Amino acid sequence: MLELLNGESALWVLFTTGFLSATLLPGGSEAGLIATLKLGDNAVWLVVVVATLGNTLGGMTNYWLGRLLPDKTSDEKHGHKALQWLKKYGYWSLFFSWLPVIGDPLCLAAGWLRMRHWLSFLIVMIGKAIRYAVLALIVQGLL
Repeated sequence: MLELLNGESALWVLFTTGFLSATLLPGGSEAGLIATLKLGDNAVWLVVVVATLGNTLGGMTNYWLGRLLPDKTSDEKHGHKALQWLKKYGYWSLFFSWLPVIGDPLCLAAGWLRMRHWLSFLIVMIGKAIRYAVLALIVQGLL
């Protein structure tokens, strides 16, 4: 399948898989990042930027879905772990929005709690960028 993709179409596939994997839909974008890097048609920095942008926008989609939820009160005993993290650590919890299982609910809970969207966006993007940069460095044999 990789033979069918050129540099530009690989970036679109990477953006789309990054976006979808950051929503509440199941999936991972790491394989797409690795495949796009292995194609070698694009600069490493561009691959990292595209993956980060797609994944961040997907995470922020969860944030905006959370904003649609009307009631932001929660029973602490039955609250999701992501909600507990956000209440305990605040915005810095969003740095870990790239983590499997808890990352997507973190963004959703941030919207539900009406956290400031620009600060949320910035912290989510930084966390995701660092994750993709480290993965790219590993794939390139630099780490």
